[in-house]
Amino acid sequence: MTRLVRPTTAADLRPLCKLFDAAGLHPNVGPQELEWKYWRPRGDWPGARSFLLTDEDDALAHAAIVPGWCAQARQRARIGHLIDWAARPGAAGAGVALLKHIGQQVEALIAVGGSAETRQILPHIGFRPAGAVTGYVRPLFPRRLLSDGTIPAGRRLLRFARNFRWLLAAPAARHTESRPLALAADDLRRIDPVLPRPAAGRTVIERSAALFAYALACPIVPVRLFGVERSGRVRGYFLLASAPGQVRIADCWMDSAEPADWRAMILCAVAEAQHDPQAAEVAIWASDPVLAQALAGCGFHARFELPVLLRSTHAGLMPREPLRVQMLDSDAAFLHEGRPGYWA
Repeated sequence: MTRLVRPTTAADLRPLCKLFDAAGLHPNVGPQELEWKYWRPRGDWPGARSFLLTDEDDALAHAAIVPGWCAQARQRARIGHLIDWAARPGAAGAGVALLKHIGQQVEALIAVGGSAETRQILPHIGFRPAGAVTGYVRPLFPRRLLSDGTIPAGRRLLRFARNFRWLLAAPAARHTESRPLALAADDLRRIDPVLPRPAAGRTVIERSAALFAYALACPIVPVRLFGVERSGRVRGYFLLASAPGQVRIADCWMDSAEPADWRAMILCAVAEAQHDPQAAEVAIWASDPVLAQALAGCGFHARFELPVLLRSTHAGLMPREPLRVQMLDSDAAFLHEGRPGYWA
């Protein structure tokens, strides 16, 4: 029997869900959610984003990518972050074969974290370390933990007490000299001058108006974009995603090398996150020292670290410095199981 790799379509909805169940994978699989993740047109990426390996009519493996462009000082490369990678039990080598095929569609594949089994497999198929991301969290309203019946009562009280201490020690979330400016999809040009740019010692994943327009249309979680304005000029931005029990700063940037400016931007984001009526905490990824330092100064606490792995088609694309990665570069911005997944 011949194995075939092809892009998925909306007609594959049922076999995809069956494959995910068989593999024990639980991504957001509502029809609208899969349509947005896999098939919704993107102005920044015309190619396919979801692929299926079949044996005649049987689905053997699936993998999708969150696409992007990685920019260094002298080169630019198409990349994809692996998501929803699953293989049918007993389909030997199907998942790896599909991944290798997808690797031919881009110049580099990225993986952040993943299951223990995934982390064991990836180094054997060409993935190499490219830094790490740290998950940071700051409490917003610790009392909201008390009504969460999924946490045992004793642990709930201990976590409430700890988070309340963290909140008291944190600087106040406020708009000082910097203020947020809510941006709609038709007004994204305002932040174009301050989007991340590569520089000596810094490799970034590019941002664009088309990417933000796609993110703002997410049906899985509400997403809002804010410009950070100072002295009448936009200096940076942050993107907020409201998941159950948590506001995620899915992406952020400040066009400044001053730590005080980065702290001001983060405190603006926290102040906006406080308006979410169901969130107990605000969470963010950081993989660079500038952002990590700003978060520590704004009352955030490091909770875990995930490896960043990169599989490149040639060695010249491997950055010498850690790759700057945010939740927006993966499915971490929106992935959830329908209930709070607190970090604090």
